[in-house]
Amino acid sequence: TAGAGMGVDSGLPDFRGKEGLWKAYPPLKKLNFDFYQAASPGFFSKNRNLAWGFYGHRYNLYKQTQPHRGFQILKNIAKSKEDHFVVTSNVDGHFQKAGFADDHVYEIHGRIGHFQCTSCYDVFPYNTPVAVNMEKFKVKDRDIPMCKKCQSDLRPNILMFGDWDWISDISDDQSRRFEDFRRSSALKTTAVIELGAGLSVPTIRRISEGILDEKNTLIRINPRDFDTFYNGMRKGSILNFEGGALEILEEIEAQLM
Repeated sequence: TAGAGMGVDSGLPDFRGKEGLWKAYPPLKKLNFDFYQAASPGFFSKNRNLAWGFYGHRYNLYKQTQPHRGFQILKNIAKSKEDHFVVTSNVDGHFQKAGFADDHVYEIHGRIGHFQCTSCYDVFPYNTPVAVNMEKFKVKDRDIPMCKKCQSDLRPNILMFGDWDWISDISDDQSRRFEDFRRSSALKTTAVIELGAGLSVPTIRRISEGILDEKNTLIRINPRDFDTFYNGMRKGSILNFEGGALEILEEIEAQLM
């Protein structure tokens, strides 16, 4: 399982607090926007040019960035086991980019590489760079991604805050496959490696801890709150590691060699 901290070692921002967001996107500081306001569908209706500047830059960045070596370490560990599944709140698509099979990945918030139409609600992969003015962090009207079917504005097919328009079909299919995996492995001993999952949006922590029982083990890796248990109930074996994802994965790899 993985949260935003997994991507930090690849050079991706995690937007921790207002200052982290404003450092990456200075125009949002002038608006006094926090991440919850920027990552909302209402941002597109209030200021579509700046909203697409924010999401267009993230889309381009995630497409251009290569997953760090920790993904390969995880992949090698997964190959040595009977079966595996990835659950992530990250929308960067980096697990698939690193070679994990798409049918073994559950992206609970969607993937920024898919766009959806705001009118006809079509969903499809998008592979064209978004033309962002990097000085103003805006996208001109003519460069805003448009639906080829109905010429309406597109938006990323990811779950935002207060989002009732997200088309979750892809994520729902992934969720069903994950539940099938959980049922098939219910009687087996399972190790959960949780990477970079924080407490501000604790969905990944809830999922990780939900798998934990008397026969299973949770390995929690995080530079902060690494020894905090979200559910307040401790079952099974828990190993806490203070540090970044890549750092600790390399230490684990060294122990396994």
